[in-house]
Amino acid sequence: MWIVPEREIANLMTRDVAFDAVETVFAAMASGEAYNFPVIREAIGHEDALYGFKGGFDRAGLTLGLKAGGYWPNNLARRGLINHQSTVFLFDPDTGMVRAMVGGNLLTALRTAAASSVSIKHLAREDAKVLGIAGAGHQAKYQLSAALEQRSFDKVIGWNYHPEMLPNIEKVAAEAGVPFEVVDLPGMAEADVIITITSAFSPSLMADHVSPGTHVACMGTDTKGKQEVDAALLVKAAVFTDEVAQSISIGEAQHAFGEGLIAESDVAQLGAVINGTHPGRGSADQITLFDGTGVGLQDLAVAASVVNLAIAQGVAIEVDF
Repeated sequence: MWIVPEREIANLMTRDVAFDAVETVFAAMASGEAYNFPVIREAIGHEDALYGFKGGFDRAGLTLGLKAGGYWPNNLARRGLINHQSTVFLFDPDTGMVRAMVGGNLLTALRTAAASSVSIKHLAREDAKVLGIAGAGHQAKYQLSAALEQRSFDKVIGWNYHPEMLPNIEKVAAEAGVPFEVVDLPGMAEADVIITITSAFSPSLMADHVSPGTHVACMGTDTKGKQEVDAALLVKAAVFTDEVAQSISIGEAQHAFGEGLIAESDVAQLGAVINGTHPGRGSADQITLFDGTGVGLQDLAVAASVVNLAIAQGVAIEVDF
């Protein structure tokens, strides 16, 4: 069995590798070559933590496994650890033997950013110039870095529940040489692409905050009850997701679907756009929305890539098991 510790991930996994892995597995999902297992996610009644498992099997890439982990909201304040903690386990699909154990914290951040970046590539207008970020927590900086590589943005605008956190993303924009401006939520109407990356249970981005032709990527924590955007926005938009079942049950589409405002058939797979079996954006004025629910296959895809890189570079640890 190979072990790739968390400390090695930053030197192995690049945004380009994460992007390619996620784009490829989305396409495999839409073609029926890969599928996710049912998600288990539970409040464990200790430290206010949420813990669960995501897994799946990609026949095309012969990748089988699961990610175990969750959210410990007291970690940062009490222990100096990030609140999201996870580990990925890969298995040989031919024998069932464990193949690898991989640190999943940075991989989760990179694959989540890669997912929204893939959606921008395939759904945002080519002439998009203003990028909006609603949220400024740990994940937001990864989202911004990845998004800036997909279009020639000439400005970033940002909003957060706690404005004192906005320098986190202003620094990323400055390092990329792109001007940054703080706005209120109605100011998001200036954006051509908006990424929401919050842990909200009530909407902040409303339908009238989004202009015609905008692409919105909803990337915040997915669980029962979560809601980052107004349900009416999903009625106005062409809605895409990584996995439809998750989108309408624990993702951003759950409220519009539950209220009968949209049907399951109104939510399309982003992988179908990648494969060319769905046309994607219908016009320059159409609002598109990607609901990134964070499927297990994303984690397995980036973990498999990092294991191969670690072996090639001689930093993977081999143990008998």
